[in-house]
Amino acid sequence: MTPSELLRLAISDERDVFLLRQRGRQVAAAVGLDGQDQVRVATALSDVGRELVRQDVSTTAVFRMRRAPAPALLVELNWQAVVSGSGPGWDTARRLMNALVMTSTGVTLVKNVPQGIVLDQDLLGELRETSTGTSALDELRAQNQELLETLENLEAKSKELERLNDELEETNRGVVALYQELSEELETTNQGVVALYAELDAKSAELRDAAAARIRFWSNISHELRAPINSVVGLTRLLGGPGSDPMTDDQRHHVDLINESAATLLALVNELLDTAKAESGSLRPRMAPVALDYVITQLRSAVRPMLRSGDVELVVGDLPELRPLVTDETMLVRILRNVLSNAVKFTKHGEIRFTVDLGPGPDEVRFAVTDTGIGIPAEEQDKVFEEFYQVPNALQVGASGTGLGLSYARKLAEILGGSLTLSSNPGEGTEVVLTLPTAEDEFVQPAPVACAVIADDDEKCREELRGALAGIATEVVEAQDGRSALNIVKERRPDLLLVGASTPLMSGSAVLSALRLDPELAGVPVVIVCGDDPGGLARTVHSLGAAMLHEARISPETVGRAIRDAQLTARRTDLR
Repeated sequence: MTPSELLRLAISDERDVFLLRQRGRQVAAAVGLDGQDQVRVATALSDVGRELVRQDVSTTAVFRMRRAPAPALLVELNWQAVVSGSGPGWDTARRLMNALVMTSTGVTLVKNVPQGIVLDQDLLGELRETSTGTSALDELRAQNQELLETLENLEAKSKELERLNDELEETNRGVVALYQELSEELETTNQGVVALYAELDAKSAELRDAAAARIRFWSNISHELRAPINSVVGLTRLLGGPGSDPMTDDQRHHVDLINESAATLLALVNELLDTAKAESGSLRPRMAPVALDYVITQLRSAVRPMLRSGDVELVVGDLPELRPLVTDETMLVRILRNVLSNAVKFTKHGEIRFTVDLGPGPDEVRFAVTDTGIGIPAEEQDKVFEEFYQVPNALQVGASGTGLGLSYARKLAEILGGSLTLSSNPGEGTEVVLTLPTAEDEFVQPAPVACAVIADDDEKCREELRGALAGIATEVVEAQDGRSALNIVKERRPDLLLVGASTPLMSGSAVLSALRLDPELAGVPVVIVCGDDPGGLARTVHSLGAAMLHEARISPETVGRAIRDAQLTARRTDLR
């Protein structure tokens, strides 16, 4: 669309320049520009007009209104001569107008106009009908008035700027005061946190000492009781053995009762001793390939004599094709024997079904013992895994035991890298499931990790660990103290953390405890790197689902084994 023409003027001398300035201000007003923009248009035209008159160039000025693409006032200055587009007047026009387009026969000055402006047609009509403007004196007065208004505006803006500067300075003083206050509060908080960590470390040490004392007590009691009980068992067997003096029926019955009671007491003492070892972390599995068919046959032979009557049947499912199971066979048998023994105790009618299947994961095997016994109420199902807890019921009165069976079985399952779970409905029965990882051999390679964090103040130790992680970790991030390591773990959520037991600011066990208390970080695999005498550290580390590594025996093999153990224990922690 061609811009519409508003006004046309001829400029040849200084008087015409005065008229061009005056008409420029008036046309700017007619198209809706504010006072400041009117002065800018008038000044730009006046300076360019003087440059053209100085060069003795006759010019035609045409004012146009452009509607699209963006509304603007166009002032076209056309001539038939060679004109230089440089000089103070041209520089002024370039600063005051939005655009200045030079051609060989003229120039176009562009000033943007607000959207939706309505032209003042009456004013434009008056300008077209009037060929002369005001006198030079009147124009000079108008310019002086414009200058005064501009100065007043500048003074007002200067005062406003001073006021804003005062407000900014006051705000800055408030920000500085607030920063100092926050810094003091943060310092106080940091001191409190450091004191809290120190108190937590002290409490942890007290708890470790108390746990160690309890374990020593049970171990000593178990050892002290086992010797006389073994003597009682041996003597009763001698009394009833071949070659002994004949006894009456009542005497033999009494000796049999003594023998049975002593054997039961010996089994309970052995269970207490193993429980104490499991809690202390000193009960270590001896991993080896297990012949499951032999284990199942052994358990069937041990459980069938325990059945209460012919009303209960032991059903053992067929053994399917499974990957080789590498675990501690003794611990596996103890777990399953405890579970089967409980099923026998609390099942009066029906069946006890024992099955072995692949799953639920591709590298796991599932042992399930399902009975049709009295069942366990929902509110009691978590408690049955607590030490010495027995569900009150009619069958419990006649059943021997200490309440350690399931607690002991779950500890053994966790030591083997698996889990022991229970589901039950009162009056319908109970199902206990043992899940263990399968493996080709004892030295299962650890799963590769994308990001590993190493935290230790010993640079040599960090270097050795970094070298051992080659081929396992894609990225390794290092820290020199425990607090920095904890912050990195919270920010990055890595796949593995190796932290020294005695790192500055926060010990390895403190970092591990903080991670296990955070639901989002509880599943991060952790390896604690320790020295020769970890003391009670081993119990803490194993109870919190982490692995240990001796700093003097760092190698790719030992680090890989520790990472594998950490990944297995962390997975169990995540499942819980």
